[in-house]
Amino acid sequence: MIKLAVILLAAAFFCLFLYDLVDRVFNGVFVDWFSDRYMMRRKELAADGTWHYYWQPDWSAVKRLLFRALFVTAILGAGLLYGLAHLFVKKEIRGWTDRTAGQIRRYMAQPEATEDIFPAESVSIALQMARIRAERQKGEQKAREEAQRKNDLITYLAHDLKTPLTSVIGYLSLLDEARELTAGQREKYIHISLEKAKRLEHLINEFFEITRYNLQQIILEKESVDLSFLLLQLSDEFYPLLKEHGNSIRQEIEKELYTYGDAAKLARVFQNLLTNAVAYSYEDTQILIEAQKQGEKIRVCIQNCGVTIPEQKINALFEKFYRLEDERSTHSGGAGLGLAIAKDIVELHGGSITAKSAAERTAFTVELPAMERPENAVKTEKNADREVFYGKKGQA
Repeated sequence: MIKLAVILLAAAFFCLFLYDLVDRVFNGVFVDWFSDRYMMRRKELAADGTWHYYWQPDWSAVKRLLFRALFVTAILGAGLLYGLAHLFVKKEIRGWTDRTAGQIRRYMAQPEATEDIFPAESVSIALQMARIRAERQKGEQKAREEAQRKNDLITYLAHDLKTPLTSVIGYLSLLDEARELTAGQREKYIHISLEKAKRLEHLINEFFEITRYNLQQIILEKESVDLSFLLLQLSDEFYPLLKEHGNSIRQEIEKELYTYGDAAKLARVFQNLLTNAVAYSYEDTQILIEAQKQGEKIRVCIQNCGVTIPEQKINALFEKFYRLEDERSTHSGGAGLGLAIAKDIVELHGGSITAKSAAERTAFTVELPAMERPENAVKTEKNADREVFYGKKGQA
């Protein structure tokens, strides 16, 4: 009430001030201006023979003045209404935004149903928030599972480190203390100690792999890469491991399959896939490497013959720290990072990687964007009836 009385009093004083200003200061000026433009001086002869002068409005000029005043008033009124409407809408939007933000915070912070928080008119927001919370919960669950797998893996590795270390210490102590051992016994114990030391080195490398993956940020240094040459080169490098495991490689690789990417990172992808293919294949079986261009994509498939992987575990293969249940009982099981790293690298190149397993055959398929053979590609190898080209760095 007091505030309203003050406003009314101030308005009254302003009106009085305005009236006084017009009456005192602008009276003569305004009257002269109005008379000159909108009044006409008339004279008429009176009955007594004298002339009388009087003023009357120039109605045509007054009409023009009124029209202009009406036009200006309409413009100013429309502007005023627009400004008031804008302020009102802005205030309403701010209020709605604040209310909605509060509802969202409450919904995300507490396990309440959407209908308990969002009004009926906000059904679309409620649906979106329900979807977002479900995705967040799914991501959190996945992160918890990943962290649990990592912790379990570290626990297993720490436990597994004790066995070869104890064996190495035991056999070396025996060799140091038992002077009466024969040359054959010494050779046997040294060989066992060496094998246990290699197993110990493998476990320690897994620890380092976990640490590197957590700290690394994959940065690509792209160039034009001939995947044909890359795959052939890797096949040659895997010959000793293949021979040790009794495997062989069959290659069905098209020539000049170019992509734009990081050659070293892509080499790591196919190294990981070939390592897995050898580790989990039956002895004396063949590993197939297929590579061909399909439209704007290059499709590379690496297939081995081994135990069929259950369908429900196929997608989990690409999750960090995931290992098949029987891996801990073998020396082939790694830290569960090889396929996760391969997936990250392939997706950074704009490609995809998938896996299928059926009838004791497991195939990993990588698709990468294809590019035309670079103009400055230079010949680097001629092998039998095929020529292989490799693009120079920096060619897009």
